Amino acid sequence: MVPKFDVRKANAEKKYAGELSFSFEAEPSLVEIPFVSISSPVDAKLHYEILEDDSVEITGSLAFTLKGSCSRCLKETQQRVSGQVEGYFVLNGTDGEDYSYSNGVIDFGEFLRDSVIFLMPARLVCNETCVAPDYKED
Repeated sequence: MVPKFDVRKANAEKKYAGELSFSFEAEPSLVEIPFVSISSPVDAKLHYEILEDDSVEITGSLAFTLKGSCSRCLKETQQRVSGQVEGYFVLNGTDGEDYSYSNGVIDFGEFLRDSVIFLMPARLVCNETCVAPDYKED
């Protein structure tokens, strides 16, 4: 389950910046690589900062494991995927460029789905002979 962040509560407690750490199950439909799935919960380590206008900046990292058939040789394999993420949440925002929140509570669902999709590799390859060679231009 994806947690929610109560901006009003953090403001009341004068916690204008802090750390959030949690795990969640990603939707299977986020993986578009044939015969591959996310085999572990997604680990999120996020830092939040509440700005003067009650907008919230989120930075941090996500990590998860992909498991399935190599996209080249179909051998069973797995790969740990991790990367940096960032998001900007605006109170009652409507421009579509940033994430929006209302009633003082941020639902991270859309942000985390987008972040997992962004981190997803184009294919899953095993660590043996299927890794593409490094090509050097002369």
